[in-house]
Amino acid sequence: MRVLITGGAGIVGTLLRPRLRQDGRVLRLLDLTTPEPGGNDEILTGSVTDPEAMAAACAGVDALIHLGGRSREASWEDTVDVNINGTHTVLEAARQAGVGRIVLASSNHAAGFRELGENLPADSAPRPDTYYGVSKAVIESLGSLYHSRFGMDVICVRIGSCFERPPGIRGLATWLSPDDAGRLFDACLTFPSPGYRVIWGVSDNTRRVYSLAEAEALGYRSQDDAEKFAAEMTGPAPTGIAAKFVGGPFCTAPLGVPN
Repeated sequence: MRVLITGGAGIVGTLLRPRLRQDGRVLRLLDLTTPEPGGNDEILTGSVTDPEAMAAACAGVDALIHLGGRSREASWEDTVDVNINGTHTVLEAARQAGVGRIVLASSNHAAGFRELGENLPADSAPRPDTYYGVSKAVIESLGSLYHSRFGMDVICVRIGSCFERPPGIRGLATWLSPDDAGRLFDACLTFPSPGYRVIWGVSDNTRRVYSLAEAEALGYRSQDDAEKFAAEMTGPAPTGIAAKFVGGPFCTAPLGVPN
């Protein structure tokens, strides 16, 4: 099985690569920055906005994990160009190459203005909190379109925060541990005929407010909990809007300004 990972040199791509390598699986890594190879990885340099680069990257691929794009708030123009138009370029190249399985990196910010509540469903309708969140909502819609029109299996993963350690107090709820990320994305690659799905990408954290039922239906089983880092977290707990909505402080951050 050959799996193309766009954004293979990024934060999530770097954490995933060693956890997705296994016998019988070749990882093909695409990024603007050359990823550090390992195992039998195939390394490509290119942009998700380049149709020729994406056509070459998708050749002979069985599945695609699309992580490439802007991972932070940016201007509207840059967000549209890279995240929205870039994802369309990726999906179109995958369609033409006959890639049958697509995993799209969405974000909690696609639903940032959803009120926090116990077991928030993964397929809650989008309520983005930023331009970045808008781009992720559009990515989910593009995935739905390519599934419905062309029969491609598409799974959109609304990632909370995937780092080695939770990024602050809010991260105690949103954290997706690197090991759980490997388990989750492996489930996305191997579950038979998933159709179109939207799932949360979080660990089974004590402070979790996100439903894991949709991800567990694909075979995902979290083994980590951010609470083990709670004693290390400093600073005041979120208040006001930051404590009310999924997007936390991003709900009031300036639009179009890198954060």
